[in-house]
Order: sequence, then C-alpha cells, then structure tokens
Amino acid sequence: MATDQTLNQVLHEWIEIYMQRSFRDFKRFMDESDLSVSQVGTIMHLHHCGNAGISDVAEHLGITAPAVSQMVDRLVQQGVLERTEDPQDRRSKQISLTARGKALVEDGIRFRQQWMEHITTAFTPAEQEGIIEALTLLTKAARQV
Repeated sequence: MATDQTLNQVLHEWIEIYMQRSFRDFKRFMDESDLSVSQVGTIMHLHHCGNAGISDVAEHLGITAPAVSQMVDRLVQQGVLERTEDPQDRRSKQISLTARGKALVEDGIRFRQQWMEHITTAFTPAEQEGIIEALTLLTKAARQV
C-alpha cells in the first residue's frame, strides 16, 4: 500500500509541475501571438482534424456557432484561417489553416516542446531508458482506464 501512495504522490507532484509549466508556456505563446484561448483552440483543432465547419468548431469548443463565426471572421482577417466552399454542400463553408496559421501552430508546439527537451538532457542514457519504460507503462495503463 505504501508503494501505491508513493506512486500517487510522485505522479501528483509531476503533474502539478508539468501543468504549471505547460500553462505558463501556453499563456506566453497566446500573449506573444495575440490570440485568445478560443482562437488557439480553433487553430489546434484544425491542425489535428484538417478542414472543419463552423458547427464542428463550435461543438469542439463548447461555444455557440455565431460566436465561432465572429472569431473565424477575425482570424480570416488576420490571415490565420481561410474559408472555402464545402464541396459536399455549397451552402456550407469549411475553414482551414493558412500557411500563417500552420506556422502559428508549429510555434505553439515548439513553445511546449522546448522545456521537455531541456529536461531530457538532464538524464543519463540509463535514466532515460528507465523513464521511457515507466512512462510507456503509465501511458498504456491510462489508455485502459
């Protein structure tokens, strides 16, 4: 039982540190990019799923379609997104990332990866192997729960 408690404590500590750092880096990226949480959520959603409709983005973000439409208008004006006709339904529009939008996503991902890259250099190759093994087990268990 003590091992379970120790593992829980260590995991909680790691998660707390990771989340604080991740949110701080995410906030810095948003501030430097002059983007809101919803805007970042939109561009990340489009990065992962490709083209999407307004209603898809609204459902993903949990906000109304009119709010998404206004936000998309601003991102189109900034050159981050583009609207195109849906080939399946000409009455509907699809939104997608422009080259500038893709570059923003890549910058955001780089912001978050830099810290992790610095951490990995602090470990010996043997320690890295142990961490890889442990995190692989943890990831597998998390997917099963």
